[in-house]
Order: sequence, then C-alpha cells, then structure tokens
Amino acid sequence: MITESTLTAEKGIGISYPFSTKPEDGQIVAVASGVYWARLPLGGTLAHINIWAIEVEDGWAIVDTGLYTEATIAVWERLLIEGLRNKPVKAIYVTHMHPDHVGMAGWLQRRFGCRFHMTALEYMNCRVLTNDTGKEAPDAAITFYRSAGWDEDAIANYRKRFGGFGRVISEPPESYFRLRDEMSLQIGTHSWTVLIGSGHSPEHACLYSSELGLLISGDQVLPRISSNVSIYPTEPEANPLDDWLKSLTKVKEIVPDNVLVLPSHNEPFYGLHARIETLVDGHLTSLNHLQDILQQRQRAIDVFPALFHRKIGIDPVTLSLATGEALAHINYLIAKSLVTIEVDTDDIKWYSAMTS
Repeated sequence: MITESTLTAEKGIGISYPFSTKPEDGQIVAVASGVYWARLPLGGTLAHINIWAIEVEDGWAIVDTGLYTEATIAVWERLLIEGLRNKPVKAIYVTHMHPDHVGMAGWLQRRFGCRFHMTALEYMNCRVLTNDTGKEAPDAAITFYRSAGWDEDAIANYRKRFGGFGRVISEPPESYFRLRDEMSLQIGTHSWTVLIGSGHSPEHACLYSSELGLLISGDQVLPRISSNVSIYPTEPEANPLDDWLKSLTKVKEIVPDNVLVLPSHNEPFYGLHARIETLVDGHLTSLNHLQDILQQRQRAIDVFPALFHRKIGIDPVTLSLATGEALAHINYLIAKSLVTIEVDTDDIKWYSAMTS
C-alpha cells in the first residue's frame, strides 16, 4: 500500500540533514519549538512513515497517522504514553488519502473524540476507496490494465488484490473540517498556512509555518525518492504529471529555501528549492527518454526502461505503480501533442512519438 515510487530514487543534491538521531518506536524528537517528530512502521522498502506532533493547549495536534495494522497500533499505544506523555490528541490533520497517512485517523479520532482535518477531494476519495473492500474488480479496470499490456497472470493478481486499500484503513471519521488552499490555521501557539497541490494525490495538503520556518511537506517533496505520480482506471485520460510539476513550482514560489522540510519519508532536511529543481529535472529527463523509446510503437509496459532504473518484475504492487507512472508520462506527452495513440483489434493501446 506504499504509494511512493521506489523505482526512481533521486540523489539529494544540495540537501543537508540536521538531525543525527531518529525517533525510536514510541519516542519523539524535537524539530522546532513545540513540534516533534515520530515514526511509525510500514515494512517494505520505505520501512517507516514520519508523523508530526504539535503541542496545543493541554494536548497535541497530530499530522498524519500511519497504516492501520497491529504493528502500528502497538507503536501508537507506546507513543501515547511515552512520547506524548499521556496528553490527549486534540486535533488530527492528514496530508492526503493514501493508507500510510490516513490509516489510523479513524482509530485516533474515535479514541479521543477530536476534530479531523483534511481536504475535500482527499476525504471523499478515501471514503470511496474504502467502500471497494470486498467487491470484485470492475470491468473498466480490467480493460484498462489489459490495454496497457498486462498478461492474464497480472490481471489475476490484480483481481485478488482489488479492495486492499480498505484493509489497512480504520473506518474513516464520519465528519471532517475541510482544509482549503492558503487557509490560515492556528495550531498551538503558531500560525500555519495550508498549501494544496495535486498529482501524487487529488488535493494534497502541505502545512507551512513562516513563524517557525517549517514546511510539513507530506509526499509533495521527499528528499531521496520521487513520489509516485500515476494514472488510475477511474480517470484514464488524466494528466497528473502536469498537475504535480505545477504544484512543485507553486511550492517553490511560495515557500523560501531556508525552511526546514518535514517530509513523510526519509529525514527532515534543508534544501527545498534544490530538491524541487532535481525532481522537476528528473521528470523532464524521463520525458525525453520516453520520446526516444517511442520512436517505435510501444505499449505502456514496454516503456519501463525509459523511466525506471531497474527491471520491473511481476510483483503486483510494483507493476501497478510502474504502469500508472508510465501512463502519467505518456499522457503528459499526449497533452503536448508529442505522442499519438492507436488501439488495435484486441483493444491494446500503442503509443508513438509524433514525427515532425
């Protein structure tokens, strides 16, 4: 259920990491006045997600919550007693709807009866995807992946995995406070501004405090990996890569370079603008490679070598992420009138670079 792509790791050029100590299970590390860093287990390549605890009157505001698993619950039980000193959670803020971020939100909200904050599209998408649990994979999704070049074994794996989102999500809170772009929030003793981006997810919220010089970046800007930007069967003609690149530019224009960035994965870092430039340049390079490989007609699964630094195997999660990201890059070029699409008699989609 991890949504960050581990396929295209980026070097941290121009980045520094000020903290030599990482929080242990159940513990917190101070990163600024009244703001603390904790980590929750994920397993897999990324191993952990970072969450952030902000001191408020008589308690805490929590930003992001972790996967809903027995391992995470065990760490949360320790964290509430040890790191958070038995003070109650007074508010929950979730950057976006991916399970490692929103998974424990319902568990926490029902335990403490606190207010839950999220953007509208993230909240609604979370509720919709949670309701897929127990259902069969829809025909539109099967058609989508077959058209990308998946074989019948891959389709069978997809059918088995469909609805997995809801299995690592505690039942979401039934009401929420809507976060809006450039909204000002008072969290504890400091003011924070909501900055909304899209591409990695529909309406991702970052939290920026100019007073503290902090940016809680969620998955919008990560120091060592590039967040997955994908096409999904529900909106096959979408152009999320264009959305994501524009969102990165927006963050760079609004947030100064000297902030301490608090990302969801890896460690807090300095070097926001350099990191954004590296992310943008990396995708532009991938788009150039994609145009080269599309000088000959290709399916979505055929263009993986242009985008990823290692072979994409049959692992169903990796294959899904890679296919979604490949299609995001292809759709970006289609929108620029640089690539054309043909559908053969078997409903397989073939893509070719436009000839001048």
